[in-house]
Amino acid sequence: MPQRQPASLCVSVTESTRLRRVMGVGVSEVASKPRVLITGATGKVGGAVVRHLANNPAVEVIAGARTPEKAAHLGVAVRELDFDQPSTLESALNGIDRVFMLTGYTVDMFRQSKSFVNAARRAGVQHIVHLGACGDDDTEVAHWGWQQFVERYIEWAGFDFTHLRPDIFMQNVLGYGGARAAGDGVIRHYVGDAAISWVDTDDVAEVAANILVNPQPHLGKVYRLASDVRTYHQVAQALTDVLKQPFVYEARPAEEFMEKVRAAGADIAYMQSAYENYAAYSAGKTPEPGAEFGVLSQLLGRPGATWEAFAAAHAGELKY
Repeated sequence: MPQRQPASLCVSVTESTRLRRVMGVGVSEVASKPRVLITGATGKVGGAVVRHLANNPAVEVIAGARTPEKAAHLGVAVRELDFDQPSTLESALNGIDRVFMLTGYTVDMFRQSKSFVNAARRAGVQHIVHLGACGDDDTEVAHWGWQQFVERYIEWAGFDFTHLRPDIFMQNVLGYGGARAAGDGVIRHYVGDAAISWVDTDDVAEVAANILVNPQPHLGKVYRLASDVRTYHQVAQALTDVLKQPFVYEARPAEEFMEKVRAAGADIAYMQSAYENYAAYSAGKTPEPGAEFGVLSQLLGRPGATWEAFAAAHAGELKY
């Protein structure tokens, strides 16, 4: 694990925060409740974090969105935030104490995250809850490891931090990349008969919201999050049992995935890594074990979602 930034930087960040509050915002603001910025607020995870926090009197919630009009329905203050437009970062982070930060799923994550973290440091942000990807520190899956480089940069910059590493989202079966994944009862994917470790995005969002309200117990922690493990065949059977409609899984070759993402104009460098991961699963190789379920259960104070619970909660979206 790389060393944190020298203590002098941490002191300067703390001092800048104190000066910002006393001199820039006003003495009356010093005792005000923490301001929390949620990036990706119009997405699945970011939007769920906002919902969990919107009515919490302990924090002031601000949604960050590339197109603010799309976040108006969230019922909280909204600021324009576009990772590809550095000019929006300073204003979005002004007066912010804590941040929920999502890292993108392209190689642009490095440039975008570096700019955002630098702007957060200048703004005096204290704590970053970062949503990355599954994988232990010694992962050999490239795009999981890329997320960990972003984690290291956050640490180097001197922030208080908590890193969340969720396993595969159950919501991917509802739709992924603009396409419905379980249309007409057929689930298609590229991992063969592999057992996959899963987590509900709403559970991940609840964990993030709890940390943003009370970050102290979670300082410097890295949490891998999962609550169920199933093959896609078993997922299809769970949906069949709960929804009383037949679902089946159709394993597709990983090469087909690459053909589709190339045709869609996706980031090939990132998608090549995803392809290699899928191909390994299809060949019967598990890149690494999934997360222990007990971590998520402890953070939530209850078990995380099973596929049966997820199917019941999302019946309206899954039925055909």
